[in-house]
Amino acid sequence: MTHYDKLDAWIDTHFDDEVRFLQELVRVPTDTPPGNNAPHAHRTALLLREFGFDAKQHAVPEAEVRAQGMESITNLIVRREYGAGRTVALNAHGDVVPPGEGWTHEPYGGEIEGGKLYGRAAAVSKSDFASFTFAVRALESLHAKLNGAVELHFTYDEEFGGELGPGYLLRHGLTKPDLMIAAGFSYEVVTAHNGCLQMEVTVHGKMAHAAIPHTGVDALQAAVKILNALYAENERYRAVTSQVAGISHPYLNVGRIEGGTNTNVVPGKVVFKLDRRMIPEEDPVAVEASIRNVIAKAAAQCEGVSVDIKRLLLARSMRPLPGNQPLVDAIQKHGKAVFGVDIPAMGTPLYTDVRLYAEAGIPGVIYGAGPRTVLESNAKRADEHLVLEDLRRATKVIARTLLDLLHASH
Repeated sequence: MTHYDKLDAWIDTHFDDEVRFLQELVRVPTDTPPGNNAPHAHRTALLLREFGFDAKQHAVPEAEVRAQGMESITNLIVRREYGAGRTVALNAHGDVVPPGEGWTHEPYGGEIEGGKLYGRAAAVSKSDFASFTFAVRALESLHAKLNGAVELHFTYDEEFGGELGPGYLLRHGLTKPDLMIAAGFSYEVVTAHNGCLQMEVTVHGKMAHAAIPHTGVDALQAAVKILNALYAENERYRAVTSQVAGISHPYLNVGRIEGGTNTNVVPGKVVFKLDRRMIPEEDPVAVEASIRNVIAKAAAQCEGVSVDIKRLLLARSMRPLPGNQPLVDAIQKHGKAVFGVDIPAMGTPLYTDVRLYAEAGIPGVIYGAGPRTVLESNAKRADEHLVLEDLRRATKVIARTLLDLLHASH
């Protein structure tokens, strides 16, 4: 048997344990908001200890967490040292959006039906807590001569931008890997992704009784004018195309709006939140300036209105860094061997906290357990699920890739 065969066999033998591990992780809720994620980290650390893995717990100060609108974050680092050589980090995030409505399975049940495991975060990205952990366990079962180290980074701030997840670990010098693989899906290796600008826009008018509207300034009418101007930008964005396979053009979405006090009152204030996705070729500073200009010009047409704009998030896009090729080559080679299909290297229109590693100069890719698309997994929707066979095979691909990167004979 080759080393690869031995890795595959170990993963097959221990796959029931891997599924149980994932079920345990899914059963501890990590809804963000509200973002009380420390309990999940503590549970994960206990489960890892059963495998002989010492998870160092890095609690983010409560004041920093509260300032970001969350309740608690404890990030985990497991470091496994094998000898001199490069360090490969494996990062997955445990925080998730709340389940929402429409589920036919218990959102935190970890139920298995038809070869699929159901639950919020089953696919994104607690699945890769399991795939990465068991890939490392499989690697160590070989007792082969290895050079370097592996770090598991289990973090809890992806949904709010990552600054208190990987950002916190990197900023405080708690890790400095040479290469990294972040949680992803099984049928493509992602080397680039969109950036994201999120802003909160507050339109101020003046409340008045609906019977005498001329004594007030209607903030909602002004907001409608501003929103129409913003939505019109989406037509213009269609002409801005990316050269990165898998990424098309920028777009803008207004995901939340609130305002007014009652039906018989002219609205004095309206607040809305927008999300502007940026392709890798765009300059975030220019994008933000452009959005602010569109809002200002529309607001200027409304007498008596003032507007406050607050930036909530600026997530830069991820571009391929020189040095990521060994990761891409290994994942493509083993992905084809294990899945029997070509694994393309491409971009994704999502944004992730992986960009923070790239900004720190650490070459990385996105790859893990999951289907061909976010849509197929129902991530962020009802009945999120993971095909267990994808979990099994992705674990093998990651284990084989780690062997290639760290084995002394390579």
